This record gives sequence, C-alpha cells and structure tokens, in this order.
Amino acid sequence: MFNLVIFGPPGAGKGTQSEKIIEKYQLAHISTGDMFRMHISNDTELGQKVKQILADGLLVPDSVTIEMLEDEVSRNPDAKGFIFDGFPRTVPQAEALDAFLKGKGYKIDLVLQLDVNQEVITERIAERQKISGRADDDASKLIKRIDEYFSKTIHVLPYYQNQDKVVKINGIGKINDIFENISNAIDTSMA
Repeated sequence: MFNLVIFGPPGAGKGTQSEKIIEKYQLAHISTGDMFRMHISNDTELGQKVKQILADGLLVPDSVTIEMLEDEVSRNPDAKGFIFDGFPRTVPQAEALDAFLKGKGYKIDLVLQLDVNQEVITERIAERQKISGRADDDASKLIKRIDEYFSKTIHVLPYYQNQDKVVKINGIGKINDIFENISNAIDTSMA
C-alpha cells in the first residue's frame, strides 16, 4: 500500500493534481474539504458545525477531522493506497494519522509539497470562485484561509521533513508539466 499527502496552500492545485495522481496510480482520494462539503450539503449535524467553522475561515478541530478521516479509510479496505488532500493541517493531526496508519500496518510514504506564491494563489482562487461559487473561496474568507496555512499548516512540513518524506514540487506552470514532476517523485518513492 502506498500512501501520500499532497500539501500546499489553498489554490496550489492539490485537487487538480490529485485527480491526475488517482487516475495514474489508482489511489483512493481522501479530501477533508470534500468530506466537509458532503456533510454540509447533506445538512448533517457534523455538517452544520463544520459549515459555521468554515464560514468563519477557521480550521475544523482535529478530533472531528480525524474521526471523519478514519471512517473514510476504513470504508476503503481494498484500496491500493490513499492520497490525503487537505490533511494533516496540524502536527497533532500528522501524529494522529501516523498512529492510525501504523495501527493498520501502513505509513505515509511521501509528502508532496506544491510550492506556489501568494500572487498565483489569489489569481487561481479568484478564477475558481467565478466557476464554482464555493463559499470558502470568497475573498474575505480566502485571506483567513491563506493566513491559516502560512501561520499553522506550514509547520507540519518539518514533521515530515524530519522523516525524509517531503519532495517540493514547483506548483506554477502547466498542469501536465507539474504532474510529470509529481509522477517522477512518486515513481522514485515507490522504487
């Protein structure tokens, strides 16, 4: 089983590249953002809580996120591996993910860091907002989301760097060129 984390700020291209990784490597995709949106659209109790937290531009508490993620992994027992998109966002989440995977006899094999500057992020999300209308892409919330990433989430990288699992990928350029670099990193890690 091969497990990877795709890491980067909002608008870095995690969703776009995840789709290509899934197609090529047949990994199960676990996107915390998609899980949250599903709960919100189904108006579950969890969805109502998450909706307010996201509307405020904050991160969902670790305990809620981890519970949803563990449930999602357990529902895919025959997966060749997982791509974790939008998780972990804190060091405690990374530690909880490692402990959970270890309990199942798995580990995180690779962390892909999509490196994109703030100017490009802002442009991409503005374009995405025109198309998708996602509430979390609203300009006022975007600033909070980017701040959350650079003030909190970025601190997860040293956790994985200390395990020699991080490969930095230039996230600016043509989608297929970026994906070629990602594929090279995955293939090297799988070898």
